[in-house]
Amino acid sequence: LVAGSAAVAALSWHLWGFRGGTSSALGDFFRDLRLAWRGGWKAGLAVIGAALFLAVDLAVLTVEGVPGRPVMALLVMLVAGLAATVLLRAAAAWEPGSSWRALFAGALEESRADFGGTGVLLGGLLVLAVCTWALWILFVPMSGCLIGAALAVRRRAGAPS
Repeated sequence: LVAGSAAVAALSWHLWGFRGGTSSALGDFFRDLRLAWRGGWKAGLAVIGAALFLAVDLAVLTVEGVPGRPVMALLVMLVAGLAATVLLRAAAAWEPGSSWRALFAGALEESRADFGGTGVLLGGLLVLAVCTWALWILFVPMSGCLIGAALAVRRRAGAPS
């Protein structure tokens, strides 16, 4: 799970290169995964920490008697979705040698500036959640579709090929 952000980044870079006509061999993907892992394990730990924090918030909201439970649960899920959107944007912008701190800062700024792209990614996350809820085995292919959506949002924003 800690390698999740590195894996998404390597896959995004691999797909971006495939679209651009560069080598897309499996060995190249594993090399990119190793490069993303070197700096990405800290980002993975941060993602796990944020997810645990939000999960604890939701667990607290299951207790009877907490005022404003439905509204607070909706807000926690919205924050989780926005955090996942920033992660997707950062992973889609990853290149070998990139700093994860700079990637997250850039992704946060892009999320603020590009409401349409953020909406597309939030919608993709919602589709991923519903498809996974309906049939858990769809998580893997729908995750790939979500990464493709992150790359499309990046391309739409005018990122260089």
